[in-house]
Amino acid sequence: MVPGTGIYPGTVTRVTFVGKPDCHLCDDARAVVDAVLAEFPGVALEERSILDEPELFEAYVEEIPVLLIDDRVHTIWRVDAGRLRGALAAAIDTESAPS
Repeated sequence: MVPGTGIYPGTVTRVTFVGKPDCHLCDDARAVVDAVLAEFPGVALEERSILDEPELFEAYVEEIPVLLIDDRVHTIWRVDAGRLRGALAAAIDTESAPS
């Protein structure tokens, strides 16, 4: 993190939330995601619905909500705040490390 800015150098980590409307597990998971992402202002959130995308429906209909970090499945059904926080911190550290 750039000191005093809340901004992380390097590539922006992307979190994708896959769910659908009127899904109580999705609502619960989204609340956790929102709370954790408030601590990571450099992380982009994309929300996608299985009802809008047939390929997502096929892949995840029995697993929503699904949370992906940089296009890799992080978790299904329930989001653990501590685990998500750790995964984001690790992704950001990896991205900002010199190559």
